[in-house]
Amino acid sequence: MLVFILNAGSSSLKYQLMNPIIKKVFASGICERIGIDGVLKHEYSEDKELKLDIAMPTHKEAIEAVLSTLTSGEGKVIDSINDIEAIGHRAVHGGEEFSASILVNDRVIETMKKLIPLAPLHNPANILGMEICQELMPGKPNVAVFDTAFHQTMPDYAYMYALPYDQYTKHGIRKYGFHGTSHFFVSNEARQMLDRKHNTRIIVCHLGNGSSVSAVHDGKCIDTSMGLTPVQGLMMGTRSGDVGAGALQYMMHQENMTIEEALDIMNKKSGILGISGKSSDLREVLEGMQNGDERCRLAVDMVAYNIKKYVGSYVAALDGVDALCFTGGIGENAALIREKVCAGLDAMGLVLDPVKNNKRSKVARDIATNGSASRIFVIPTNEEYVIANDTFKVVTESR
Repeated sequence: MLVFILNAGSSSLKYQLMNPIIKKVFASGICERIGIDGVLKHEYSEDKELKLDIAMPTHKEAIEAVLSTLTSGEGKVIDSINDIEAIGHRAVHGGEEFSASILVNDRVIETMKKLIPLAPLHNPANILGMEICQELMPGKPNVAVFDTAFHQTMPDYAYMYALPYDQYTKHGIRKYGFHGTSHFFVSNEARQMLDRKHNTRIIVCHLGNGSSVSAVHDGKCIDTSMGLTPVQGLMMGTRSGDVGAGALQYMMHQENMTIEEALDIMNKKSGILGISGKSSDLREVLEGMQNGDERCRLAVDMVAYNIKKYVGSYVAALDGVDALCFTGGIGENAALIREKVCAGLDAMGLVLDPVKNNKRSKVARDIATNGSASRIFVIPTNEEYVIANDTFKVVTESR
């Protein structure tokens, strides 16, 4: 089955064309600056690339440009859009309504619209991508794959906030978690690397511009760091992560801010960027630290310390750990962050091998010492494969 994978953002659109049965990617790319001018970056035939300036006033023109590039001209990989058998969509927030991937219909779209207050930056773009694909490729099945679905197995004592209970019953205020497709993929890969399907205790650190940690027992999430929104949890590229409500209130009073202005700071001007004053890109901050920049050093130490605290708490929640996994741009590439996170975790059975840790590789690998009681894995994530595979399963089961 040839699946068109779509990840629609507010001003960008990532895509991939994949056969999940044989795990073959035919093309991938991104549309950027939608609504401004429009740039299409298209990768195909393994090592070929195209960069096209195409007017994209709306997402519809962006998707039309992608379909045209896939079926004609230099970047052509298929003869017709009829070769596409299904469309898989990344959907950020499914609330409590969606605990698994689902075939898109009017009811699904209407339910997602009701959830927009929980993800005002993401759900509208996700819905728009679905509606445009229904218009441009009528009759083709569309499947929504939710970031939140994997975390729906959390027990109530893990996902509830200690607010008045009616805030949950009236407004659905609780922890939902995100990056679910990545946590699902990496935890399953770890189980295979452990060669065990049962009684597995796995901690996944998805570390990138957005970061989260999950505790996974026997393939099911029992806790995760992100909450009602993605700002809770770890310190990230521009997000603050955990901040006490009192600190937020005090900042608002001191700076005479509205709640919207305060949240904008917490989401877009905090985290690695806010502390370093240099960049939200950890690579630039690590370089600054090496050049003696004290604020960059502080940002790096804070990032590692925050991750380490969550790892330790999840070892307790899981009653031990069989594998600690690192994934995402930072998790896969920043050896120093992995070293700092694992330092002192020997008593928990996690002993990092510094030589293995500093070897670069694009494949999954074990970087623990041979004598380590628990394993430490670096596993490249593949969220697109999860979306494509879920789409294949949902469409096949619906026939």
